[in-house]
Amino acid sequence: MSLTVLLVHGAFADGSSWQKIIPRLQAAGLTTAAVPNPLRGLSFDGEYVASYVSQVPGDVLLVGHSYGGPVITYASSTAENVKGLVYVASFGLDKGVSVLESVADFPESELSSSLQPWTFPGSEQPEFSIQADKYKSAFAGDVTDEEAATGAANQRPAAAVGLGEPLAVEPGWKRLPSWWVLSESDNTINPDSQRAAAERLGATLTVIEGGSHSIALSRPDEVAAVIIAAAESLG
Repeated sequence: MSLTVLLVHGAFADGSSWQKIIPRLQAAGLTTAAVPNPLRGLSFDGEYVASYVSQVPGDVLLVGHSYGGPVITYASSTAENVKGLVYVASFGLDKGVSVLESVADFPESELSSSLQPWTFPGSEQPEFSIQADKYKSAFAGDVTDEEAATGAANQRPAAAVGLGEPLAVEPGWKRLPSWWVLSESDNTINPDSQRAAAERLGATLTVIEGGSHSIALSRPDEVAAVIIAAAESLG
């Protein structure tokens, strides 16, 4: 049966965050697509991605970067054709735990003081983007200045509800094999919180020394290698 790799971006990003990963996976012979993540709330986003996944023929390997990790955790709870999960510089949630709660026991990251709130129709809670002058340091320290400037200008705000909403389903990682790519110099998600999450999930861990939060852009060979190895292990 065929295997499709579906890439789910996180907050403050869009599908272009996978632009260097996609050609590497395609060169390895993997059918690949970047899935839009609505960034409107964990349950909403998880249901959207689960619906997308359920319409893909054959088996699926889900890959989530950053907040995309909780989204694939949710989606894989109901999408039966998901066979494995890859977390890239991400959060690892259990049922009843929110993104914010999952990192509460660790020192606050630089991202926390770099956010800009915005209002949007239909919600009393704000959405957030990263202040442009703090984007590179907080989110993309090891990409080029041009890539950082483009990312800052192109970012998609994320609704605050997605960060505070507890995971409402039994996580897919409890029944599926998982892999974790940890960025050791991540200023967005504390690296120690990532290491603890990978251990909690029982994930196969790969540590990228010096990697920022944007390792899919700065270290695409290493990130793609983990995804390809995961796909190969699924047959």
